[in-house]
Amino acid sequence: MAYNPKDYFFHKAKKENFAARSVFKLQEIDQRLKIIFSNQKILDLGAAPGSWSQYASKKVGTNGRVLGIDLQPIKITLPNCRFITADMRDINLEQIMKDALIEPPFDVVLSDMAPKTTGVKMQDQMRSLELCELALETAKKFLKKDGTFVAKLFHSNEFEGFRTKLREGFSKVDVLRPESTRKESKEIFLIARGFRG
Repeated sequence: MAYNPKDYFFHKAKKENFAARSVFKLQEIDQRLKIIFSNQKILDLGAAPGSWSQYASKKVGTNGRVLGIDLQPIKITLPNCRFITADMRDINLEQIMKDALIEPPFDVVLSDMAPKTTGVKMQDQMRSLELCELALETAKKFLKKDGTFVAKLFHSNEFEGFRTKLREGFSKVDVLRPESTRKESKEIFLIARGFRG
């Protein structure tokens, strides 16, 4: 089947006023594994264009909070969300959280971060792994005990090593390839629950 950027999930996202089709990946993860609840605090890494934050915002409700961070500016506004345009590698996250009035610890850390792809498979996979490692370091710093971490990884030979790292820090690790993932995509999601702190 030919690559179709405007597929069923693209149109569904538009119809439901979500910023991107990727929302359905998080929705499926949440429906299957029940990770997002009302009143939670959520940290959304690689948040642009904002569809994961939109979903989380609805789920956590008026007393919940969502902090989204991305290199790209996020143009949506949600009453219980703050968005920051920054590079995860060189920012003082704690200060930024204070300034945004959403301070850790977080119940859930989400990472949909992905590298700008080069088309060189090994290089893209390594960059994806680096972003997952960065997200995991961030989660270890800011997650509350028993919290949940979700990360997108381009599947590669490094997959098992990363899953092992998650198993060391969390009591349960699931792997999911959501239905809305494009057929040609190598991405896979790891969901780690029960952070040992």
